[in-house]
Amino acid sequence: MTEPRTLSSSALVRLVAAREISARIRDRNFIISSVVIIVLLVGALGLQVALGSGGESTRVGVVDAPAGLEQALEAQGEALDVDVTVVELDDEDAARAAVTDEDVDGALLADGAEPQLLVQQSADGALQAVVQGAVAQLAVAEQLAEAGITGLAAPEVAVEALDPDADEDGQRVIAAIIGIGMLYGLLILFGQFVAQGVVEEKASRVVELLLATMKPWQLLAGKILGLGLLGLAQIVVIAVVGVGGALTFDIVDIPGDLIGTAVSVVLWFVLAYAFYAAIFAVGASLVSRQEDLGTVLMPTTMVLVVAFVVGVQASGEPDGTLATVTSFVPGLSPMVMPVRQAAGDVAAWEIGLAVVLMLVAIAFIVRLGGRVYAGALLRTGGKIKMKEALRSERA
Repeated sequence: MTEPRTLSSSALVRLVAAREISARIRDRNFIISSVVIIVLLVGALGLQVALGSGGESTRVGVVDAPAGLEQALEAQGEALDVDVTVVELDDEDAARAAVTDEDVDGALLADGAEPQLLVQQSADGALQAVVQGAVAQLAVAEQLAEAGITGLAAPEVAVEALDPDADEDGQRVIAAIIGIGMLYGLLILFGQFVAQGVVEEKASRVVELLLATMKPWQLLAGKILGLGLLGLAQIVVIAVVGVGGALTFDIVDIPGDLIGTAVSVVLWFVLAYAFYAAIFAVGASLVSRQEDLGTVLMPTTMVLVVAFVVGVQASGEPDGTLATVTSFVPGLSPMVMPVRQAAGDVAAWEIGLAVVLMLVAIAFIVRLGGRVYAGALLRTGGKIKMKEALRSERA
């Protein structure tokens, strides 16, 4: 009779990971949260398109327009970034009817010494500025012509941009802020999934069966790996939808840089997830009831909140002391460094150092956390302290 084959550590980790993925894919909360995130992202893109396509425009009716008035109105509108449509009307009665029926925003009676603008209730800023500027321009031209002064040519003003890349930098920073916002939400979501799964297994005593066939660190690694793959897939989908939508609707015009920012956020998510998932799992192993999760997870959640706030603040001052220092602090760097990278003010060695510090911190958390996790998993009945868990692990 042959002895049953013992599975390797990697095989056991893969089994736990597959179990976590299978359980969460069928979980209603996970499905709902995924759909909500995508809907919010698409809605934000749609809102941006609506705002961007809603440029200011006005329809101006004119009666007995002198030569050059139509061109002056259109030129004034172009100067003020207002789309002007000029409608010729037969007489004052037709002008009043057009305004009343809202066929035009205003009607200019230009046949008298003092032109009159007819409006329904009040003239908005764009309409008044366009009409006033055009009438003044024609009046000055007529007075100069009467004085015998013709052929005047206004010099064209040359525009020199002191920071031509400012708009592109701004788009990248906005994309990075949206990215770290998504990263923050997913870290909270998947951290909660990890913690809830640990407590569920402790409360149902399933963990005792699992630990009969594998070591605690294998169980911990499988949980982190399984949910991490789900989280990575979700943030990649979000990045693809976000970047694809932004490029499709022509919201941004720097596809290469935008894609680079999205890739940066995704890679920082991997490091941030490994760091925080281990902490959430270890914290959850110290309690046996879902009701007690809030107390043990609150410190880590607050660190995430602080990291997000500092990341947003870094968008305004990427070279400031606070942003520079926190971009190297493990746990904070995944929220701050992507914003500094998007601003284009980070040297390659700074990014490398931040990554190395995060990897060292992850190794330390997993090593220490694995011992706490091993000592606390089989302890039920109430909340235990970390020192007690470490003593139980050594015993």
